[in-house]
Amino acid sequence: MRAAQLKAVLPRELLASVVVFLVALPLCMGIAIASGLPPAKGLITGIIGGLVVGWLAGSPLQVSGPAAGLAVLVFELVRQHGIEMLGPILLLAGFLQLLAGRLKLGCWFRVTAPAVVYGMLAGIGVLIVLSQVHVMLDAAPKPSGLDNLTAFPGAVAQALPSFGWQAGLLGLSTIAVMWLWEKFRPHSLRFIPGALLGVGLATGASLLLALQVKRVEVPANLAEAIDWLKPADLLSLADPTLLIAAFAVAFIASAETLLSAAAVDRMHSGPRSDFDRELSAQGVGNMLCGLVGALPMTGVIVRSSANVQAGATTRYSTIFHGLWLLAFVLLLSSLLQSIPVASLAGVLVYTGFKLVDLKAFRGLGRYGRMPMFTYAATALAIIFTDLLTGVLIGFGLTLVKLAFKASRLKISLIDLPQEGEMELRLVGAATFLKVPALTQVLGSIPPGTTVHVPLNNLSYIDHSCLELLEEWGRANAAKGSKLLIESRGLKRRLEGRIRTTTGIGAAG
Repeated sequence: MRAAQLKAVLPRELLASVVVFLVALPLCMGIAIASGLPPAKGLITGIIGGLVVGWLAGSPLQVSGPAAGLAVLVFELVRQHGIEMLGPILLLAGFLQLLAGRLKLGCWFRVTAPAVVYGMLAGIGVLIVLSQVHVMLDAAPKPSGLDNLTAFPGAVAQALPSFGWQAGLLGLSTIAVMWLWEKFRPHSLRFIPGALLGVGLATGASLLLALQVKRVEVPANLAEAIDWLKPADLLSLADPTLLIAAFAVAFIASAETLLSAAAVDRMHSGPRSDFDRELSAQGVGNMLCGLVGALPMTGVIVRSSANVQAGATTRYSTIFHGLWLLAFVLLLSSLLQSIPVASLAGVLVYTGFKLVDLKAFRGLGRYGRMPMFTYAATALAIIFTDLLTGVLIGFGLTLVKLAFKASRLKISLIDLPQEGEMELRLVGAATFLKVPALTQVLGSIPPGTTVHVPLNNLSYIDHSCLELLEEWGRANAAKGSKLLIESRGLKRRLEGRIRTTTGIGAAG
């Protein structure tokens, strides 16, 4: 960008970057806590997402950082393998993203069925809510969603005689402020994020009333929060479970990033996203996060939409927001240490509810019941099992639907005006799944009949159905039957096989 153009857009980009920074600050820390990691880990990811990925991004208006969509997966990985294994997993996941971007595979990450994506986000949202209501009471979350649900009454009973109820009120007040601000905020103040307002008011009230609640722990020196990847830890990637985890992180982060980028493109009329470049940039960012032991990152729609609504038109807003995060952590870390953890948990509870998009669920009804069932099954499987299992179930149901659609075949046996002639009309896709039905219809044809089989109404026919037709012609030739396959498009491919088969001919 030329100096004159930069000078013209710089004031607007700086203002937009401040808005994004204010949105990102509580989310970076809250998502880190929801992932079972110190808040500083989320801030480091946000800084890398702004300064590095913002510069390299193929979607210039998209903001990258820690995402609620990965919080559940990271929490499970840290619980199972320890925080030291997160670095190797992220390094490999980032490398896979970088490789996919270089191989121009960005568009393939966007073929995920919307029902699976929405179901995945809904399941993650429910798990975030179930875990963070415990954090709102200054208690520790349980390992699974079901455990968090069953343990909640006990957590409330334990919080009432202790100081946990104070934390709970701060969390609830944060949620209330965010909801009220979203509903009734003045148009002139729309740039002020509700999360920042809720956390700010909760922090002020907790200090004014001297409440005995847990507060954010941020090191005075950011370097203390960096856990450099040890070369010896890379050997652990030989463990198949860690390899699967890396692939899961890479896939989910890529799908969420590129879906977010597509959504951001619909919000503005500026340059369109280069999905392969964006995927490569995310890979570089996640590799850096793995090297320093931070959280994984994705492109995130909440911060990105705030960026667009604040008037950003270039990547400089995203870069500057990373700079503000770095400056705030370096210069005002003591201010962060006064924030109640319960207030950040309230932000995540509110975010979790927003991830359960019931409008998207109802919208899927336009395409039939199967997408709605896939949405619900994916979400419930994530809640009651784990993230990877839920996503695989969603994909499995999508493949079942595709197989069902691909195997739909209408078979009609029609008498023609000429005596002794019939037409076997096939409409749809003739696959091996329809061999039994086709066999039954062929078995009802009287001996000595000439059967015309036009294939022009078929979208696809596989070798099993074609061989069934040929076999019927051979088996019934002695009875005077003939089978005439009529297809201009398939004539040449079939002629070589049909000429050598008694009683079968091709017309076209």
